[in-house]
Amino acid sequence: MTAAVFFGCAFIAFGPALALYIFTIVTEPLRIIFLIIGAFFWLVSLLFSSLIWFTTATLIGNKDEPREKYLLIFGVLISVLIQEMFRFAYYKLLKRASEGLKIINPYEKAPSMRLLAYVSGLGFGIMSGVFSFVNTLSDSLGPGTVGIHGDPPQFFLNSAFMTLVITLLHVFWGIVFFDGCEKKKWYTLLVVLLSHLLVSALTLISPHYGLNLVLAYIIMVLMGVWAFFVSGGSCRSLKLCLLCQDKDFLLFNQRAR
Repeated sequence: MTAAVFFGCAFIAFGPALALYIFTIVTEPLRIIFLIIGAFFWLVSLLFSSLIWFTTATLIGNKDEPREKYLLIFGVLISVLIQEMFRFAYYKLLKRASEGLKIINPYEKAPSMRLLAYVSGLGFGIMSGVFSFVNTLSDSLGPGTVGIHGDPPQFFLNSAFMTLVITLLHVFWGIVFFDGCEKKKWYTLLVVLLSHLLVSALTLISPHYGLNLVLAYIIMVLMGVWAFFVSGGSCRSLKLCLLCQDKDFLLFNQRAR
């Protein structure tokens, strides 16, 4: 039973990201490089968040339960802010790299920022999902039984679905964030930041798994629709895609902007 839980939760949490990687990334070496760099940027943001949280916890000392709770909330807020700062830094790096490629070889078609936004968002999402769920996933192999002392028995399943939504949200956030930077719509960056804070805050509502999952998936659907349209999608292209009549695949045929 523990093996079934392990593989089931693993495929729920990482299956869609793995499918996106196989079908849209793995065939292009340049995309693999940008995805790895995006994952590295997320790791560096985690390092800075950890340093700030550890320094604050050390300075406070004498931890009691209320203080630890506020320290956890502080850590979540700082982590989200730093992640979005590093997303902006990665956008700036990709923008300069794209402009540099055009200068060095003006005849070579550079990857579009829409495509780079998708790839970087997937890198952020995969690394975020791995770090947030891998320890929980390893515990699902046992020994022990979840819920035997009155705790929620669906803990592993709920954690897997939350990891999935966070991973996909990072993809959508990346697309919307980069589009806002390109068009200088700074309110878009604020919306991404606030929605990221909201989803992260939902993870603090531990006993109410159903509520936080429903709200997180509503936010994911809204952000996904937004990302679809800013990526150049339309109702017509969606209809053609669902009917398997769209020969102009959105990710593979982006023109440089």
